[in-house]
Amino acid sequence: MEKAINGIHHITVMASDPQANYDFYVDVLGMRFIKKTVNFDAPDVYHLYYADEIGTPGTVLTFFPFPDAKRGKRGTGEISVVSFSVPSTSLNYWINRLAGMAIDFNGPSQKFGYEYITLQDPDGMIIEIVADPTVDKIMGWNNGDVPSDHSIRKFFGVTFYLRSVIKSEELLANVMGAQLIGTEGNIKRYSFGNEVSEAFVDLYEDANTPRGTSGAGTVHHIAWRTENDDEQNNWRNKVIEHGLYPTEMVDRNYFHSIYFREPGGILYEIATDGPGFMVDESFDSLGTELKLPPWHEPKRKLIEQILIPLRTKSFVKQN
Repeated sequence: MEKAINGIHHITVMASDPQANYDFYVDVLGMRFIKKTVNFDAPDVYHLYYADEIGTPGTVLTFFPFPDAKRGKRGTGEISVVSFSVPSTSLNYWINRLAGMAIDFNGPSQKFGYEYITLQDPDGMIIEIVADPTVDKIMGWNNGDVPSDHSIRKFFGVTFYLRSVIKSEELLANVMGAQLIGTEGNIKRYSFGNEVSEAFVDLYEDANTPRGTSGAGTVHHIAWRTENDDEQNNWRNKVIEHGLYPTEMVDRNYFHSIYFREPGGILYEIATDGPGFMVDESFDSLGTELKLPPWHEPKRKLIEQILIPLRTKSFVKQN
């Protein structure tokens, strides 16, 4: 049997104010800020990374914050929801936490047998926090505010909002190895990966809604996880054979990437597990300094002058 995609590697989202973004994902959701760098293709914009304590693939949410960005408009051809897993007994903690911080949320609700709540980030991106028994034995990150017993463990999955699911479904199932879990209403759920790397993709079909418009609060792309360069190249060849047009491999310093657009309009990346986020910082110093790739280092002073200062915190490893 051919190898399937091993779940989600990371998800990258458009944002507006970098400080509001940082404050929400660190202070409210309790994620670890693991990397402060720039958009390698447009170094006048930050690229901010949040994850578990080391940036394990499958936990990494990243942002391009354009300070003057207009909010995107929801529609088809995009990822409309990003879902996180928390332990099976943690949903009441999150309900009480969000209520205590006067942050609006909906739920709890249930979908495919999982209980979840829904909220929005400062730019309107829809987030689900899902009670997920499969992560009960995964150690959590303790940021000094959200205790490790209840902290976000990884991505639970994503929701694709599509005018037609047929061709997107064909790519997911027949090429990338996704497994159909079931159908509930007009949502089809697929899964990638096994055990701790498992992630779900919900396909929501709506033929009558216009395409979404990119902007703050919209997902830029989703990166699928692959082990190494050789495996990535095999996927590249499979994608070409399927009639799509992936890029050549691009060096993103912390992983290697190829990109292509799937039939429904969503931008896909396939990213390698390595080298990882500690190639240029130690565990304790993750996210504390502006890190630039070697080819942008000569322009550091100019880049630092352009970027808006970002107030961040230092964390000590909790025992």
